[in-house]
Amino acid sequence: MITLSAGVGVVPGVSGGSGAAGLTEGRERPYFDDVSPRNVSAVVGQSAVLRCRAKHIGNRTVSWMRKRDLHILTSHIFTYTGDARFSVLHPEPSDDWDLKVDYVQPRDAGVYECQINTEPKINMAVVLNVEAAAATIWGSQDVYVKKGSTISLTCSVNVHSSPPSSASVLWYHGNSVVDFDSPRGGISLETEKTEGGTTSKLLVTKAALADSGNYTCVPNNAHPASVSVHVLNGEHPAAMQTSNRAASYLLTSQLSCALLTYLLSSLTCR
Repeated sequence: MITLSAGVGVVPGVSGGSGAAGLTEGRERPYFDDVSPRNVSAVVGQSAVLRCRAKHIGNRTVSWMRKRDLHILTSHIFTYTGDARFSVLHPEPSDDWDLKVDYVQPRDAGVYECQINTEPKINMAVVLNVEAAAATIWGSQDVYVKKGSTISLTCSVNVHSSPPSSASVLWYHGNSVVDFDSPRGGISLETEKTEGGTTSKLLVTKAALADSGNYTCVPNNAHPASVSVHVLNGEHPAAMQTSNRAASYLLTSQLSCALLTYLLSSLTCR
């Protein structure tokens, strides 16, 4: 689960008179201690926690409502939905009434309201954003390296594997899994757990022309990502492109000359 930071203090969007504590007839009214993120991001399949801290509620009740269908999900510590993925986290004697969503799905994205049943009712909105689990390979989709140098490809996955291991991410060269024990040697993999997910780094030393081709990072719990590697035989990509254009120009000129010779020959015969 990844949460986006939010400002501390009273944030617009808390309705019904909520916000800082106020005194009414010598008594403190309930309010939201608005120090938690108002935007929460979670990856499909993982858990999300929408935080709500309600102060001075007395004998009143804190509830969570899903805004899109006005469905009451929880009230006090009880759940009022058949979807067992939703639950309320309220460790006694805290003021926290957090909504937990397990195994987040794309349909869970949207606005949720934490409510206190005062008169009038006060509420605080929290937005849940749901992201697809996916891999990303750093840099350009076309990687150019010189023959004999090292191919270095880094793949980031926005979900964690537990525990992080090489088995959590596979690398393919073309249609074949990269073999780290091949007679070729010089191929290694570094996998680590980061704050945002998992990072896998593929290193291929002493690159040969045969190491050119498509490389794909395939996580066991996210969409894959690919890049195309070009191993150059002492040639810069720009030079290679210039060479290709020159060859194409030469071939076109040869074809034009052949066609002209044929036409002149035909006219002479007549």
